[in-house]
Amino acid sequence: MDAMWLDAAVYGGTLKDWLVALGLSVAIALAVYLIKPILLRRLQAQAQRSRTQIDDAMVSALGATRLWLVAIFALSLGSHYLTLPDRHADLLKMATAAAFFLQLGFWAGAALNFWMGRSRAKALSSNASAATSLSAIGFLAQLVLWSVILLLVLDNFGINITALVAGLGIGGVAVALAVQNILGDLFASLSIVVDKPFVIGDFIIVDNYMGTVENVGLKTTRIRSLDGEQIIFSNSDLLKTRLRNYKRMVERRVVFSFGVGYDTSPEQIEQIPPTLRRIVEAQPKVRFDRAHFQKFGEHSLVFETVYWVTDPDFNLYMDIQQAVNLAIMRALKAENIVFGLPQQNLRIEGPLRFEQGEPSARSNGSKAGAH
Repeated sequence: MDAMWLDAAVYGGTLKDWLVALGLSVAIALAVYLIKPILLRRLQAQAQRSRTQIDDAMVSALGATRLWLVAIFALSLGSHYLTLPDRHADLLKMATAAAFFLQLGFWAGAALNFWMGRSRAKALSSNASAATSLSAIGFLAQLVLWSVILLLVLDNFGINITALVAGLGIGGVAVALAVQNILGDLFASLSIVVDKPFVIGDFIIVDNYMGTVENVGLKTTRIRSLDGEQIIFSNSDLLKTRLRNYKRMVERRVVFSFGVGYDTSPEQIEQIPPTLRRIVEAQPKVRFDRAHFQKFGEHSLVFETVYWVTDPDFNLYMDIQQAVNLAIMRALKAENIVFGLPQQNLRIEGPLRFEQGEPSARSNGSKAGAH
């Protein structure tokens, strides 16, 4: 008789059913509340030993678990012991689905914030403006994420979101058309930050412009030219063109040529390539490649020499090339070899004679005079 009160009918079941459902819900919520910090500590310890960032992202996502959403899940599980009216059962199902979408949004948002935070921390050490770009991109990503979550929640509650999505689509197209250049530059800035074709301090050449990168902003990249002025490029235009990054040069390939006169003997020509090799190999931080009698030029016999400077420093390259040029001049002078220069030979045929005080020549019956 004492336990008969447990069988008393209560809305949706007996009192016993309600106690079991409530106890199960409380137990689930309490278990999650107690297990969450333990699991977080273990994952954090594992993440510290691991070199990957997946463990760290999981820690951030787990830390975003909301207990009030877990309580809704627990109530939904406990309600299986009850026989609720269809209207209330459907309402509880919708609330559970909404809680699931919201918790999914919190997990995804935490993982996104973790990735953006790591990227900003790396960017701050070398490029503060890149960190600003990442902040803007992170805000847009969060906005898109929670817009999708909101639409899913509204659709779960039976709200017709077709018109809303269509309106957002039309509005989005209008906004995108209005700010397409800005968005293009914004995502180009993200590409520069992520792909790193260049960073601040790199010396680059873009078309006919060259200089050192000073700043990578949300919309523009600024370069300080050799002449001192600042050149500003749109980020999207910068990625569309081909650029050369000299800061990442490991070695510098040098090709130069010169010519000697046509009166140089074959024996002297034959000795010039070995002489060039000795001159180049005598320089520091140089790797000789080749030296050849390349071609018969219009005014000279042309030699081509190729070598590598193992240090990319431009001033070092110029010092080496200057030393090579001076050594070549001394070596050719010692062998009485002259550099090939443009020259014109005048050939006069026939005997010279003077007519009215001026020299003239006849060839094939024609008269040639100086004019």
